Amino acid sequence: MTHGPQTGDTEGGPQGRLSRERVLTAALDLVDREGLAALTMRRLGAELGVEAMSLYHYAPGKNALLDGVVEALYVELEDHLAAGRPPATSAPAWRAELHRIALATYQVCLDHPEGTLLIFSRMTRVPLARRPPPILRDHERVLALLRDAGYGPAHSARIWRAFTAWVFGYVSVELRATVDNPNEPDPAFRLGLYRIPFQELSTLRTTAPALAEPGGPDALATGLDALLDRFL
Repeated sequence: MTHGPQTGDTEGGPQGRLSRERVLTAALDLVDREGLAALTMRRLGAELGVEAMSLYHYAPGKNALLDGVVEALYVELEDHLAAGRPPATSAPAWRAELHRIALATYQVCLDHPEGTLLIFSRMTRVPLARRPPPILRDHERVLALLRDAGYGPAHSARIWRAFTAWVFGYVSVELRATVDNPNEPDPAFRLGLYRIPFQELSTLRTTAPALAEPGGPDALATGLDALLDRFL
């Protein structure tokens, strides 16, 4: 995370001075390695070489720390977008940029599957005006593209909702667990298909191997184009 909001530095442990950016990056790293259950103030303090109380300057409680992990994901998304360029395409520039945002969001989420679960849960609890600046900038980025394309607030809001729902809905399906036994080479046993009664759920059981394969960025783009064609 390279340009998260700063709240001033304080003395840290052996690894150096603390900052909000460093605390949230460490929190995301911990979640990546060990899952959301491992994220506590005490454990994060140990990761950073400080007492847990030192972290309350940057996150005043567990909920704030969880929101900070979401913030770290959106800062990483900003970094992805800043480092890349729109693809060469005959599509209008704003539409190509929406595709680029969708693909970057998809990649960040797949890189951090445990942290991404917090996007789905925390953003249903945090009011718009209380969301961290990187999240608000993400909203602004998409809405400004639509405004510059000539769409008014009401139409832009409809497209923004559909765009957001498609990208994160697609990500949620991509991250859904399908493998029952990862060490089993036989696909049927790997997916645990014997657990699904064929007589009752024959279509699901037949389709399960295909469902277990990720759709990938191409399917993300195809669905996004279909959605934009419908709204525009």
